[in-house]
Amino acid sequence: MPPMNGNNAPVQKAKNMRGALGKLIIYCKKLLPAVIIAVLIAVASAVFSIIGPKYVGNISDYIAAAVPKFFEGAWIFPSEPMQYDKIVKIALFLVTIYSVGAVLSYVQGFIMNSVTQRTTKSLRRDISRKINKLPLKYFDGNSFGDILSRVTNDVDLIAQSLNQSVVTLVTAATMLAGVLIMMFTINWIMALTAIGATVLGFVFMILIMSKSQKYFLAQQINLGAVNGHVEEIYSGHNVVKVLGGEKQAKRTFDAINGKLCSSAWKSQFLSGLMMPIMMFVGNLGFVAVCVVGGALAINGKIEVGVIISFMIYVRLFTSPLSQIGQAMNSLQSAAAASERVFEFLSEKELTPDEPKAELKEVRGEVEFKNVRFGYDPERTIINDFSAHVYPGQKVAIVGPTGAGKTTMVNLLMRFYEINGGSITIDGVDIRDLTRENVHDIFGMVLQDTWIFDGTVRDNILYSKQDTSPEKLHEATKAAGLDHFVRTLSHGYDTVLDDKTSISAGQKQLITIARAMVEDAPMLILDEATSSVDTRTEVLIQEAMDSLTKGRTSFVIAHRLSTIKNADLILVMRDGDVIESGNHNDLMEKGGFYADLYNSQFATE
Repeated sequence: MPPMNGNNAPVQKAKNMRGALGKLIIYCKKLLPAVIIAVLIAVASAVFSIIGPKYVGNISDYIAAAVPKFFEGAWIFPSEPMQYDKIVKIALFLVTIYSVGAVLSYVQGFIMNSVTQRTTKSLRRDISRKINKLPLKYFDGNSFGDILSRVTNDVDLIAQSLNQSVVTLVTAATMLAGVLIMMFTINWIMALTAIGATVLGFVFMILIMSKSQKYFLAQQINLGAVNGHVEEIYSGHNVVKVLGGEKQAKRTFDAINGKLCSSAWKSQFLSGLMMPIMMFVGNLGFVAVCVVGGALAINGKIEVGVIISFMIYVRLFTSPLSQIGQAMNSLQSAAAASERVFEFLSEKELTPDEPKAELKEVRGEVEFKNVRFGYDPERTIINDFSAHVYPGQKVAIVGPTGAGKTTMVNLLMRFYEINGGSITIDGVDIRDLTRENVHDIFGMVLQDTWIFDGTVRDNILYSKQDTSPEKLHEATKAAGLDHFVRTLSHGYDTVLDDKTSISAGQKQLITIARAMVEDAPMLILDEATSSVDTRTEVLIQEAMDSLTKGRTSFVIAHRLSTIKNADLILVMRDGDVIESGNHNDLMEKGGFYADLYNSQFATE
């Protein structure tokens, strides 16, 4: 069978199972002593289970020897009475070894659970640290869902597989080897009979299960298609309703769902044959043992107890075979998950900071000098950007979509490293500063708001929990948020979650208040008023004018009416500054900026 995850869904096979498991073993090297102890305990527990059936057969022989037999029309009475003392001794011995085996099994389970949970904790901790060291480029090139899946699903799968497969594999292998030794020790003819019948049944089972591989793969693909379609339609539900796309969406869903139903039915049907076939294998072994054992017993070559022992050993023999198969599948799942996790942990990190300077008292003079950059080194999008911003200036960056406005802000914040040229703050190249130092210099309000589950106060004071109540109120009023907060049932203590109705504009106001609380010496506003109404926009503009007074600020705006009072307007197109100046100067030139401005107010 193909490997299955915790939700009984097939898991992609690892490209290099040995390499992935090797990395996992190296990662867990500190815990290997505990794993070895658990394995040894599991072996001891298996040995106790293997010994038992032979003594069960001895009890049967003692009982059979003391029971009268009817042979050729006459009763034959035993010459000796029932040997109760020997039977009790063997019974007590069996109770002891089975009890010890149960205790050992519990101990090894406790140890392995501890190992897996510590491994899971360590993996999540390392992934969390890794996320903070990865460049923004990685997150731009990978979906958040895939990254989240590595942190949650893949790590959980590794833990689950380790807990189930390692000890199970060792126990099953020990059980298999021990049962074979015990069977051949008791009677080699019966041993060959039991093995032959069991192997024959397993060959039949493997032939059937191998046919299900393609259906499990199809099920996985179709399940992903259904999930993707449902998520897409659900997230865009309003658009689908407005454009009348319900019927088309339903037809698409029915088609994908039909394929999933077909592949899932076939895969689950073949998978469902596992237990019946396992029962068939066990019953086939029982029948073979009883027939051959009966013939040998009639000829006086074995005792009845041998048959009983072999019936137990047949069950012990078939069980490890299926456990080994399941453990190998589980290890394959762990290898696939490990491959994804360690692939993430091996991603190239941000170049380490080698600070040569530190800015504490920031005046706010910024210079872009011949900056060149491309997200793809072979495709430059910022060609030769140069600009000089003096302390306290309000700089607006405008231009059509794709001109490179947000890219320049990303470079200024060192989210990306420039390919050529330099960016300096107060004469210091930002590459000589730590990224944390650069980030502390700027307050930032983005077009995409980020609100987490928590109170209004927690959202505004994010990472600034020591802010005084007076400063909080001042920031709230300056952002035009005071009236909204006072209308809430619990004011600043109102919890913002999925059940709280809050508009996009109100979310933007909260992020603006958050930037005001941060009180950084420089500001970046990326379409900060894009989600608010005209009246609120006027209030925010007044607040922003007060906030940016005396501070160097960079404003990215598509609404050109919001940046008319900017000290310097940089007009970008195709990665270059094609015009610069204040609003009046640029309008008098009648160039690209004037065309942009007039196009927005052509209807007025």
